[in-house]
Amino acid sequence: LKKELLSHDGPDLQDFISGELSEKSKWDEYKGNLKRGKGERLRLPPWLKTEIPIGKNFNRLKNTLRELNLHTVCEEARCPNIGECWGGGEYATATATIMLMGDTCTRGCRFCSVKTARRPPPLDPDEPYNTAKAIAAWGLDYVVLTSVDRDDIADGGAEHFAKTVSNLKARNSQILVECLTPDFRGDLAAVEKIALSGLDVYAHNVETVRELQRYVRDPRANFDQSLSVLRHAKKVKPSVLTKTSIMLGLGETDQQIKDTLTELREAGVDCLTLGQYMQPTKRHLKVTSLFYFHKYCESLVLPTDTCGDSECLRSGGGIRHSG
Repeated sequence: LKKELLSHDGPDLQDFISGELSEKSKWDEYKGNLKRGKGERLRLPPWLKTEIPIGKNFNRLKNTLRELNLHTVCEEARCPNIGECWGGGEYATATATIMLMGDTCTRGCRFCSVKTARRPPPLDPDEPYNTAKAIAAWGLDYVVLTSVDRDDIADGGAEHFAKTVSNLKARNSQILVECLTPDFRGDLAAVEKIALSGLDVYAHNVETVRELQRYVRDPRANFDQSLSVLRHAKKVKPSVLTKTSIMLGLGETDQQIKDTLTELREAGVDCLTLGQYMQPTKRHLKVTSLFYFHKYCESLVLPTDTCGDSECLRSGGGIRHSG
């Protein structure tokens, strides 16, 4: 039942392509550029703009985080969806992606605004307990746990991750837990520790197509290493859903996207999200192209065996990949 809920919560790709989207008129009326010319910066089109976050639920959640010294990727990565997620959106259920192990990463990917350092502050031993306490207070049905990379720690923080999941499940065995993990430098023992911790979804992001890995990600990350993480999580816990995400708008081609989807399917990945890359600050990689996903998905004709029997493929301009 849990797997069914996780896999079918929302429209599938065909529904997305054929459905009546509220932003269609915005696309038809938009006269701006969708491809970046030399020396230019692309203006944000109307379908990617969001409202300033406000509301009682937003403030309540933010105050709880500060009181318990917790961090969220929503804030640290400057996610544009923070107002909708924390405020509850149309479904009136607040969602937050908790970022474990501090707010400072040991890596420096060129798309990410999270601050970096060679040796971040030590882990907070109370964080697994405080995280479970906060989530219990919010009454969430689904929670996402992610983290910065901690290459300065022997196991990359895998034990810390696993303790957090255990604390959450001890307080509420029905809560669905997704863990969006680092690659742990390819340490499969660390991957296994989290995969067997009681989580429901094991997520790890490949971020971009194979050909752009060195351009986009920290040199310590690579496509094959990420594939091995996803493959091993599925191997040690077949019932766990595996998930990954790709950003579009960094210069990838349609063929590279198709090839990437094929490799992910062959690695047994269950869920994939495609989202628009948005430059967080002027210091980060520029957006090379903007996608109106209704039009784009119609044009991205995939081979029939590309996605196989994959549980879900989601795409949209506002989809964020959480690091």
